[in-house]
Amino acid sequence: MLLEARDGDETGVVAAAAASVQVQVEPVGRWFEAYVKRRNRNVSASFQELEEEEESSEESEDEEFQLEEYPMLRTLDPKDWKNQDHYAVLGLPHLRYKATQKQIKAAHKAIVLKHHPDKRKAAGEQIVEGDNDYFTCITKAVEILSDPVKRRAFDSVDPTFDNTVPSKSEGKENFFDVFTPVFERNARWSSKKHVPKLGTMESSFEEVDNFYAFWYNFDSWREFSYLDEEEKEKAECRDERRWIEKQNRASRAQRKKEEMNRIRTLVDTAYSCDPRIKKFKEEEKARKESEKKAKAEAKKKEQDEKERARQAELEAARLAKEKEEEEAKQVAQQAKKEKEIQKKAIKKERQKLRTSCKNWNYFAENEADSVKMMEEVEKLCDRLELTSLQSLNEILTSGSKEDCKAAVEKQVQEVNVQLQREREAEVQARQAARCADQASGGGGAAGKGWNEDDLQLLIKAVNLFPAGTNSRWEVIANYMNLHSTSGMKRTAKDVINKAKNLQRLDPVQKDEINKKAFEKFKKEHTSVQTSIDNAVPSERFDASGGEGNATPWTTEQQKLLEQALKTYPVSTPERWEKIAAVVPGRSKKDCMKRYKELVEMVKAKKAAQEQVAAKSKK
Repeated sequence: MLLEARDGDETGVVAAAAASVQVQVEPVGRWFEAYVKRRNRNVSASFQELEEEEESSEESEDEEFQLEEYPMLRTLDPKDWKNQDHYAVLGLPHLRYKATQKQIKAAHKAIVLKHHPDKRKAAGEQIVEGDNDYFTCITKAVEILSDPVKRRAFDSVDPTFDNTVPSKSEGKENFFDVFTPVFERNARWSSKKHVPKLGTMESSFEEVDNFYAFWYNFDSWREFSYLDEEEKEKAECRDERRWIEKQNRASRAQRKKEEMNRIRTLVDTAYSCDPRIKKFKEEEKARKESEKKAKAEAKKKEQDEKERARQAELEAARLAKEKEEEEAKQVAQQAKKEKEIQKKAIKKERQKLRTSCKNWNYFAENEADSVKMMEEVEKLCDRLELTSLQSLNEILTSGSKEDCKAAVEKQVQEVNVQLQREREAEVQARQAARCADQASGGGGAAGKGWNEDDLQLLIKAVNLFPAGTNSRWEVIANYMNLHSTSGMKRTAKDVINKAKNLQRLDPVQKDEINKKAFEKFKKEHTSVQTSIDNAVPSERFDASGGEGNATPWTTEQQKLLEQALKTYPVSTPERWEKIAAVVPGRSKKDCMKRYKELVEMVKAKKAAQEQVAAKSKK
């Protein structure tokens, strides 16, 4: 250890310190004895130093104490030494288990000087020969109290120790005054140091919990070997000695069990009477109730907010609906008003036209022409719009008779031409419907306007969109409207009716329709121009396949084609040659054409479904 520098002195570094070197040291002598003690007791060197310091401080203190003479000392029976109080025999009843070894030795020395047989004999007192003298009790007392093991055994059954446990009625009246000395008294049996105190009413929850946790796991060193009824040293043989040891172990275990039950009863009684436990339970209950109440209030608040938002949303929807209805009502009223105004204007213009023509005598010279012109004027009144009537009335009002007649005749001629066109269109439509009805074998309104192309397109669409397709008949109708060449728009109802009529046909008629469709397909695909026949085939459509196989694809061929398309991706060299080799009876050209048809069918199917979905959203 370095010395401290004096005032005015200066310190300086002379040289760097050498590195520390670890040296293995083996304890010997009294140090080895201390090492063995520490190892057996499982304590550190610093802890042993503290104990030695305490012992040295106790020894250094002046041990002035007074011996209390035991009044019954001279009447003691040496044979009944187990039932005597050894501390009282040595004059230490006030110190008992707190007495140090030095105090025990001093007391023994003092009592020997007074009660030794030689001293008493010199004083003229009659001495009992042998071990029957009471001085033997003094020797036995110092023998037991000087041995730590025997002293612990005697301290465990200290006759002055109070083993009683307070009752619940006593503890409830004054808990801390009743139980504090009891726990302090029983703390002497603890194997662990630093026994927690019972505390006060102001102790925290952690302190109370630690106190009861310690006592519920109490480790007692108290043992009852002092109360053994038989001494194994008195046994005459080994078997008898073993039997005595067995009996002693059983009695010790029984007494130890009773002692632990006593401690447990003490702790249970204290726990049930402790007002702090009751207070903590009430606080915990109040805390849980408050948390439960806060949770219920939060939940109720959330529900109220949701209900308020829902009511606000319903109110907004109701107001919006009322506003829309009001606007729609106003629009309808406005349209009705405009329609009535237009109706009145048309009626006025028609009446004006009739009056003007009547004033001009219908531009006729005789009665027959007048009647004919009257019919034409009525026809004009029925066919002409408001603007045309107004223009014609302006001419009739301001023009001459010839101009008026020319204007009326011109309008009559235009109306007649328009009527003639409508009649012709109607006749053509009827003829087309009749022809289609005859071709399809159906009758009535369900077969109106269906030609062979539309029927084949319907069959194709029904196969393309099987049962289970979302909005199936709307999709089929939309598909036909996109691909039909007749120009007629089909509704879902028309498609359903026609499909039902086709199902009711005879098998012969169905075969005839399919045969006609196939012949038409073959005719369209075989009627190739001469220039195309003479053309050089491209790399993609190799001419080695010839004209290709025009027979329909079977289900097995279709499955093989689909599997080949998955097996040979686009990046595969000579892909179509490999695909054609997998599908029997089909060339490279047939496979490529079938692939194009499938792609077009899928695109058409998606387009029809998207269009129907868009209409349903609207």
